Amino acid sequence: MEDLTKIREDIDGVDEQLLNLFKKRLRLACEVADYKIAHHRPVLDKGREEAKLSHLTEGVKDEFLELGIREFFSLIMSISRKKQYQMLAENGIGEDSGFTCVNSFNLTNAKVVYQGVEGAYSQAATNDVFGKDVDSFHVATWREAMDALRENRADFAVLPIENSTAGTVSQNLDLLNEYDCAIIGEKVIKIDHALLSTKDATIDTIKRVYSHPQALMQCADYLRQHEQFTSVSTTNTAVAAKKVKDDNDPSEAAIAGSINADLYGLKVIDSAIQDVKDNETRFLIVSAKKIFRRDAKNISICFTLPNEEGSLYQILTHFAFNGLNMSRIESRPLKGRPWEYRFFVDFEGNLLDEGVVNALLGLRCETNDLKILGNY
Repeated sequence: MEDLTKIREDIDGVDEQLLNLFKKRLRLACEVADYKIAHHRPVLDKGREEAKLSHLTEGVKDEFLELGIREFFSLIMSISRKKQYQMLAENGIGEDSGFTCVNSFNLTNAKVVYQGVEGAYSQAATNDVFGKDVDSFHVATWREAMDALRENRADFAVLPIENSTAGTVSQNLDLLNEYDCAIIGEKVIKIDHALLSTKDATIDTIKRVYSHPQALMQCADYLRQHEQFTSVSTTNTAVAAKKVKDDNDPSEAAIAGSINADLYGLKVIDSAIQDVKDNETRFLIVSAKKIFRRDAKNISICFTLPNEEGSLYQILTHFAFNGLNMSRIESRPLKGRPWEYRFFVDFEGNLLDEGVVNALLGLRCETNDLKILGNY
C-alpha cells in the first residue's frame, strides 16, 4: 500500500489536470453560447445532454461508478448552462419579468379587502399597514378577496400566509398561483388568542369552542387540557366571536383576539392561551398591479418540475450559483396529477439584480410554469 502522502500528491496531480480541462470546457461552453445567441437557439437541450450521459456510462458495470459519472458530468453541464444564461443576460436576451419598478407605492385613497369580519387579525394587519382610517371592506373567504382584486373592486388584499406555530396557510399559496396579481409587501403581527364567551359563561359552562383551524391548532395544548371542549372550525376567528355573540349561549366560546370582546360584547374567560407565547402571523399585501419598489429585498416564485430524478436538486443550484439566499420552500400537490407538486420558493433579492436576472433566466428555461409572485 502506498504512503498516504504519495496518494494525496497523485490526487493533487489529477485535480490539476481536471482543473485545466474544466477551464477549457468552460471556454468551449462560451463558444456554444455565442453560437446560440447568434442563431436564437435555446440553452437547454435535454436530448443532447441525455445522449451524452448515456454515451459516457455505456459499458460501465459498477453501479456506484455509473451514478458518479452521471452526477459529475450533469454538474459540469449544469455549470456550463449557467455560464450561457449569464452571457444571454449580458446580451439583453431574456424574458421580461412583467413587473414595473417604482420608487414608492401610492396608497392615497387605496381600497383594501381582507377576509373575515371586524376584529379579525387580518383587519389588524390591514390597519397596521394602511392606517386605521383606510377605506377597507371584508369578505367571507380568501378567494372572494382575490376576486375583488381581479374585478378592480379593491386595490390591495391582505392575506395570511404563514404562522410561526401552525405553519403555512396553504390555500393562499394556491390562490397566489391561480390569480394574476403581485405580492408587494408583508406584515408580521403578534397573535394573542383569548377564550371569549357570553357575560354569564364560566370555564365550566363551555362545551363548544369555535375558531379558525389555524387558531385551534395554535391552542392545541390548551384545548387538550379541557377535555369537555369540542372544537368547531369557522372561516375566521372574528367570525367565531360574532357567532358566540349572536347565539348568546354560555356553552359556546370563541378563540379570537381580545379586541373581539369589546366589539361583540363578550367576556374574556382566559387570555394568551396559545401554546407558543411568541406566536406571530405573516400577512402578505397583494396588489392587482404587478409592481415592485426599487428597494424591495424579497422575491417569491412558484414552478413545477418534470417528474425526473434530481430535477429539484438541479433547480436549487441556480440560487446558490448566483449567490442568492433561499429563505423558504414549500410544495403543494397538483390537482389531477397524483404525487406531482408545485414548488413555492422565497429568496432574497431584487428583480433588477444581475444575479436574480441570471437565476430567473435559468429557472424559466429549466422549470415548467414559472411564475414570479412578487418582489417586496
